[in-house]
Amino acid sequence: MATLGLGEQDKQAIAEFRRDVVDPSQNALVIVDFWAEWCGPCKQLGPVLEKVAAEYADKGVLLVKIDVDKNKFIANQFRVQSIPTVYAVFQGQPVADLTQARTEGQLKQYLDQILAQLPLETDASRQAHDIAPLIAMAEEVLTGGDAERAYGIYAQLTDMAPDNAEVASGHIRALTALGRIEEAQAALDALPEDMAKDPSVTRARAALDLAANAKPVEDLSGIEARVAANPDDLDALFELANGHMGNGNHDGAADALLASIAKDRDWNDSAARSQLLKLFEAVGLEDPWVAGQRRRLAAILFA
Repeated sequence: MATLGLGEQDKQAIAEFRRDVVDPSQNALVIVDFWAEWCGPCKQLGPVLEKVAAEYADKGVLLVKIDVDKNKFIANQFRVQSIPTVYAVFQGQPVADLTQARTEGQLKQYLDQILAQLPLETDASRQAHDIAPLIAMAEEVLTGGDAERAYGIYAQLTDMAPDNAEVASGHIRALTALGRIEEAQAALDALPEDMAKDPSVTRARAALDLAANAKPVEDLSGIEARVAANPDDLDALFELANGHMGNGNHDGAADALLASIAKDRDWNDSAARSQLLKLFEAVGLEDPWVAGQRRRLAAILFA
């Protein structure tokens, strides 16, 4: 904003706007709320903006409120014709009109869409970048079968990043792999609601549920003999699948469940298919093994 020919009051308003909005917006997304003391809708929207901005602060979101009665020049520059008017500003430029977002859910949806497209560097993003290699290492160790070591790594990561859903998931899955089911369940139950809905935590929940219902079986020969004697014994096939899952044999579990689905996909309220999908979640939906098993399932369902 040029200041040539402006009065001292307008120059001061521009200086304050640069200080409060333009400069912070170089590294943050600034929500600019144009409001007035006499505006009823402004007073209704204000607490919503404040609450969401506080929740999104670690994502690089900042709220600045501008009283249009005290800052007419700034309001005119933004062509504010009615209030409340709300803009999202990044690097000194409006990038979105948030005026229509009147509820917490609507505002979060807008912000999520905007933030996904901006190169913001926040404390949270820097931390996520720093610990990503450690999470990858812990995941590799856990997948390799060393649950004790994986638990130790995830325990340290939990202290470093208690709000990271991937870390929480790995911690719970490591506890599960160690057979510490009650501790894993307690850790899962203690997660905040928003973190508990994260897909990575869904994976941990599935692994925990499988472990709670599929116990290790030292000798599966008796169940295997029942299946061999009567391949249509779906109870035996399901028991065999759970035995394999309890022993960590995903291939064996998938084979038994797919065999059951091929014979009767609706058996026991589609129990075999539900168990297979839960196994997919526990292993990880992006895992190549899951992709291969999904193709086998599709071939059966659409044959």
